[in-house]
Amino acid sequence: MHFLIRFILQKFLYLLLLLLTVAVLTFVLVSLSPVDTVNAYVGSDVIRLGSEQRELIIQRWGLDKPLIMRFFLWLGQLLQGNLGTSMTYNQPVSDVIAERFQASLWLMALAWLGSGILGVALGVLAGAKETSLLDQAIRLYAYTLSSAPTFWIALLLLITFSATLKVTPMCCATPPGVLLKDVTFWQRLYHLLLPALALSVIGVANIALQTREKLIQVLNSNYVLFAYAQGETTTGVILHHGLRNIALPALTLQFASLSELFGGTVLVEKVFGYPGLGSATLQAGLRNDVPLLVGIVLFSAIFVFIGNTLADLSYQVIDPRIRIGGTRA
Repeated sequence: MHFLIRFILQKFLYLLLLLLTVAVLTFVLVSLSPVDTVNAYVGSDVIRLGSEQRELIIQRWGLDKPLIMRFFLWLGQLLQGNLGTSMTYNQPVSDVIAERFQASLWLMALAWLGSGILGVALGVLAGAKETSLLDQAIRLYAYTLSSAPTFWIALLLLITFSATLKVTPMCCATPPGVLLKDVTFWQRLYHLLLPALALSVIGVANIALQTREKLIQVLNSNYVLFAYAQGETTTGVILHHGLRNIALPALTLQFASLSELFGGTVLVEKVFGYPGLGSATLQAGLRNDVPLLVGIVLFSAIFVFIGNTLADLSYQVIDPRIRIGGTRA
């Protein structure tokens, strides 16, 4: 039990150091951006902006203060549980993140599950049929899509299924005129299918290739050759020996892909006009919204960190020989 407590304390310390580093770097880099914050805040009405109005905006958002002072003022608010106010949405940053993440969570969850299940399935098929036409086709698919940009895949899917075949919506998370809180489960799923497919298609590649290589190693091992000699079939070998051995690296890759998934969400939501956390991140970057952008970066760091920690904890379930914080004597 003390190993688990030490593991949790170490992880918590790492998280604090990670968040501090991410906060400092993000705040400084965004604050030093060449984008004029006032012009980005006002938008197209900047040509009608007078000097007095500009000064009022600068004072309103504390842009007249030195960078170090602004950072420590923001840090003081953060220690009190306040992420600040978004310049883009004129709302508390925590409210913007909570509202937008509810929409993005459905998208990321569906894409994450889809890429994991399909990746493992394709990897098992390719590994079990090594050098066959099926194996070559799966590897071609994986190598091609692993190097394809996410937004390009999203645009192709949008053109094919929405513009040409007209079987999926062109954009948004809800039908026109319907609030997000009022949509039914099937309406939400209908609007999620294409964006989730665009996100999961590329994530499949790494998991499929890794699963294939691991399964081939298992099938060529001595204990599997002995199992074949005892009359075991290939299906039996995969079920009784293969899945347990490929589960751990597949799970590791799956949780590690959360960061890529979060980054891909930004591009996919932009292409499909999906009102999630990804589109809010893009708006915060374009408008130089420091509080919102730093808040989203901190949230994404926690999100990815939790995913990696869950992967570490789940190792014990898959492989009891692994012990957190130490090894057996």
